[in-house]
Amino acid sequence: MGGVVLSLKGIIKVYPGVTALSDFSIDFRPGEVHALLGENGAGKSTLIKIIAGAVEPDGGTIQIGAGSYTHLTPRKARELGIEVIYQEFNLMPSLSVAENIFFSEKTGRFVSQKIMEAKAKAIFDEFGVAVDPRSLVRNLPASQQQIVEIAKAVSRNAKIIIMDEPTAPLSIAEVEHLFTLIRKFKEQGTTIIYISHRIDELFAISDRVTVMRDGKFVKTLETARTTRQELLSLMVGRELKETYPERNHVPGEVVFELRNVSGNGDRDISFTLRKGEILGVAGLVGAGRTELAKVIVGAAKMDSGTILIDNRPAEIRSPQDALRYGIGLIPENRKEEGCFLNMDISWNISFANLSRVSGLLVRKNEEKALAERFKNLMKIKTPSLAQKVKLLSGGNQQKVVLSKTLAAESQILIFDEPTRGIDVGTRQEIYMLMNDLTGKGHSIIMITSDMEELLGMSDRIIVIAEGRLTGILEHGAFSQQAVLELASTATYSKGKII
Repeated sequence: MGGVVLSLKGIIKVYPGVTALSDFSIDFRPGEVHALLGENGAGKSTLIKIIAGAVEPDGGTIQIGAGSYTHLTPRKARELGIEVIYQEFNLMPSLSVAENIFFSEKTGRFVSQKIMEAKAKAIFDEFGVAVDPRSLVRNLPASQQQIVEIAKAVSRNAKIIIMDEPTAPLSIAEVEHLFTLIRKFKEQGTTIIYISHRIDELFAISDRVTVMRDGKFVKTLETARTTRQELLSLMVGRELKETYPERNHVPGEVVFELRNVSGNGDRDISFTLRKGEILGVAGLVGAGRTELAKVIVGAAKMDSGTILIDNRPAEIRSPQDALRYGIGLIPENRKEEGCFLNMDISWNISFANLSRVSGLLVRKNEEKALAERFKNLMKIKTPSLAQKVKLLSGGNQQKVVLSKTLAAESQILIFDEPTRGIDVGTRQEIYMLMNDLTGKGHSIIMITSDMEELLGMSDRIIVIAEGRLTGILEHGAFSQQAVLELASTATYSKGKII
């Protein structure tokens, strides 16, 4: 892998109150997987948006082949062979798979539907995946939507493909399949710029890794010649022990219970939650974990069964009902379901608890005081509480969503993928906060696809497969094998305790 396919020199980008990139320089080689690693707010997203032409830098140059540019536009970046697969998919749900892949060819001129479908099928056949080109994108699971995004890039003969947290919606088997595709791209000379907070992935797939911190270049290393601990230290600027907080309190009495609950694709689910407990919820993609959370908080209809809080039946028909019962959800999709991106931090934090900061009118001083308290408690990094949430990093957006839920005085908290897309430093902060909350009597239902997180943070684990409860693991029986065995079976073993 000789030469340079893309080079950025002295890139600067400043937002109001924040320097996103400071004199940043980096080179990418043809046919390599080059990972970008850094905490939320390190500047990774800004960098890839500059490469893709979505953001104009305030200084520096971009060199691609023989060309040198002060900035790119999305169209120019695409003409130069750059494609981006963002964390939030850029697909049109009401169109078919084939139409999404070849939309730019279809626009403005007649292209046969059959030709598009045949070309899409050829790409999928090359990948070795079974995706129906005629399917509507909205009917596909997230893992197949990810494949459609990759197919779009391949159909345009991309020389450089940027992948932003590409494995977030994928199962273990699907991740390995993605890695097989990436290796094929390398063989063809395609450059992959790969962003992930899952450090183990970087060792599995990348050739080089560049560490970023506070908008600055820290170091580029050959992946085979570094260690996990070195990368962690470079990321945070200090030695960091990636461990889980010690669970030094014993969960108390049962405060929440599901009895034979069915709805939203789940069937006949029963379990209890104790005061001060972290109850892990495991299962494969599509098992019904998020669907169950939506039933609990009234965002989806419960067809039958009973929810009990402190041994009393609760009537929950909406998220507002759930909040009144002291149940709060920190959703998996924080950008679409967890916060209002175009509103400021203060408004978002106080929104779920307006009664505390308003009468006939919102009392701005009280709203600001409430937001300031949670900004300090959650260590939200922002130049101002007036900052719009969309301008925050993913980890700080997650902290805003959690602040909103805590401000509503929720005693039962449902965390759906609490650290997805969050850097290791912020992840440690979230773990410590969860531990502190349970120590103060809050109870947590934690839905996670991260096996280490599941085993490291849970007091007990329930496992769901195909919408059914397949087992309950007590702490002494925790193991990856035990979880995967229960997660991969459709055998209904209600109440099975291991």
